[in-house]
Amino acid sequence: MADSLAELRASYNDFLAVGRFNYADRIATAIDDYMEMSRNNGGGKQNSGLHNGFRSENVGWGFPRVKINLTELRSTSRILEQRLRSDPLRHLRALEAACHDVALVERAGYDKNGLKIKVAIAGPIGAESYSPRSLASSSLRQLVCVEGVATKVSAIKPKVVKSVHYCPETKKHESREYVDATDSQLGLPAIDSSGREIPDRIINITSSVYPTKDKDKKPLETEFGLSTYKDHQTVVLQEMPERAPMGQLPRSVELILDDDLVDKIKPGDRVQIVGVYRALSTAASGQASTSGVFKTVILVNNVQILGRDISHLKISPQDIRAIKSLGKRKDILTILGRSLAPSIHGHSVIKKALALQLLSGCEKNLANGTHLRGDINILMVGDPSTAKSQLLRSTMVIAPLAVSTTGKGSSGVGLTAAVTSDPDTKERRLEAGAMVLADRGIVCVDEFDKMSEADRVAIHEAMEQQTVTIAKAGIHASLNARCSVLAAANPVYGQYDRKRRIQENIGLPDSLLSRFDLLFVVLDQLDPDADRRIAAHVIQGHRYRPAHGRPGHDRDYDESDESDDDDIDFSQPKTQSIWQRSRNSVTNEYSFHTSTKEDPHSDDVLQHDFLRKYLHYSKTRIKPVLTDDARECIANRYAEMRSRQDERTLPVTARSLETIIRLASAHAKARHSFVVEAEPDCSVAMDILGFALYHENNDNIANVTDDEDATNSDSGDSDIEGNSKKQRLESDEIHAHQPSVLLPNQLWQEISGGETSIGNLCTHVTDRVSVMNALQRMADDGRIWIEDSNVYSL
Repeated sequence: MADSLAELRASYNDFLAVGRFNYADRIATAIDDYMEMSRNNGGGKQNSGLHNGFRSENVGWGFPRVKINLTELRSTSRILEQRLRSDPLRHLRALEAACHDVALVERAGYDKNGLKIKVAIAGPIGAESYSPRSLASSSLRQLVCVEGVATKVSAIKPKVVKSVHYCPETKKHESREYVDATDSQLGLPAIDSSGREIPDRIINITSSVYPTKDKDKKPLETEFGLSTYKDHQTVVLQEMPERAPMGQLPRSVELILDDDLVDKIKPGDRVQIVGVYRALSTAASGQASTSGVFKTVILVNNVQILGRDISHLKISPQDIRAIKSLGKRKDILTILGRSLAPSIHGHSVIKKALALQLLSGCEKNLANGTHLRGDINILMVGDPSTAKSQLLRSTMVIAPLAVSTTGKGSSGVGLTAAVTSDPDTKERRLEAGAMVLADRGIVCVDEFDKMSEADRVAIHEAMEQQTVTIAKAGIHASLNARCSVLAAANPVYGQYDRKRRIQENIGLPDSLLSRFDLLFVVLDQLDPDADRRIAAHVIQGHRYRPAHGRPGHDRDYDESDESDDDDIDFSQPKTQSIWQRSRNSVTNEYSFHTSTKEDPHSDDVLQHDFLRKYLHYSKTRIKPVLTDDARECIANRYAEMRSRQDERTLPVTARSLETIIRLASAHAKARHSFVVEAEPDCSVAMDILGFALYHENNDNIANVTDDEDATNSDSGDSDIEGNSKKQRLESDEIHAHQPSVLLPNQLWQEISGGETSIGNLCTHVTDRVSVMNALQRMADDGRIWIEDSNVYSL
């Protein structure tokens, strides 16, 4: 043993005596808080720890606990801090003894009832926190910091520490102390009454059975009122869903909480745990003595509840400036929608709606206890092979917290919460489901139509009230499920039947449909022009050109910039651009638009990391409120929607009114406005809702380039209006027939000479879009090469 208890105690006494840390005042304050709560709560009885309307960390039961910052210890003695992390049990006992010495000076007589102050280690333990998956044998008997989600929480049980027995024949009392495998003193030298260690006496596991006879075989009676107990609770900590590797089951570890640490964690909480990683003996774990595998647990020393926005995004001052500059653009929603899933062609309105869902509205908790949700729920129903599942996956990648499930692979209790039986203690415990784990996040449910009716009913409460209430097996609990729902489903008949009503095609009850703010019908349209654009987009995605992330890269997002190394000034710090080319930028980059000269990024998309930062910043920092004009506009448009309702559309209910408010608030967040205005917030919200209800695509949500407007034919922009679609196709054929025949031959004659600028080709043709389309078809055929606004014949 390197140092005895007395030496370690002296070292920690020197640390606590450092004036700049004020540990004497901290210890005195912890004892005062404990004593005050004990008086207010009836002398330290076990209760919920409520005081003046707030929870005071369960002070008043268990022990007073003072937080010791490991960073402060490291600044004083780095060697002592390293030894504390490598051998925590001995050092924690010495540190608590040193705190006890300080407490006796500051608050003399505080320990008259056997009270001892405890220590809670805070601050960073290592370079980064562990997850249950990263705990290995090298971490055993060391101080670790683990982050995860609590999935199973047991009931609080009393565990005997010291029992007192009375012998009626001898009229004497006997006491006995108990030590199990989860005791922090196990394996350490025993301590005598004066506080000194006894080196030749090691604390071992004792029997947990009450003695019935003394050493002379005389009967004993247990005095339960004189016996000492401590609170005991077990929690299963699972790694966070967004950090689990794809395709692998999440790992978990069991936590042991004692005394004042119990009842701090509920199912679904994201917590950071500081404790000692320990392997239990075979006798305690019930395994065979020949097995070399031991059950491992964490003896918890400190619990910290983490916030729900655990995105681990590092936003620099340069990012803040870029975010604020981008928020001033009038077409910010178009940029966000275009950047959401650049590998997916079309669906521009749905992408914008998904961007608003990631931003969400404003949650409101009224004074009378009413909760108004701010999360936006979206359902996509349509034909197969229309990129519904891919949109779900793209949203999952961008969202800080997302939980994915399928209709057939999940049950009602798996989505909400379940009451299970502990295999060890046979007691009932509450287990959180997907919607509880995704609190403050988003739940993606694919194949929503495959879910059974009984399972769909289970999520009704979670989608509107955003709580999960359990009343079964003697357990009554209410858990938070404040999450958005993004679902995708197929029609009842496989393909969408345009002759039937929407409700008949969807096959879901109105009670569930009304809980979805937006319902998009995604159809596979038979449009040759749109099919050609989709095919060109898909082919561009399968191309591979390794030259600085040029178009056709095999990923949605390129990590490299387009600048050459020769042009980089290494004396200046490199600034990463927030823009990047999308997959279809070969087609769009050289298209003729009047806005291209004014805006060089009219066809670019945002970098993936910057997009996440922008959405996170806008969602958490901006809390817009409605103006009087916005209220009047929303009321008028809602009345107009009610008057237009018929059997061919979805029902317009009071929830649709709240949908408008949520969409308008989300759009105000996107443009960094602290007020929701009638123009453009309410107008954009009404246009998106009108597109979902009546399949109308107005200019407010389609004010992008002509080429992008044309891509909406495959995303259901005119899925019901058959006559308008026919008129558009006929006009497109009349408009495009003449150039499609003459342009390729004329362009080839002008290009055959070698290198030619695009601006000098077919200058007499006013429709430059047709020229660029013809050039692109020639490039796809391998006849020409387009580079830097120049065309080369091959």
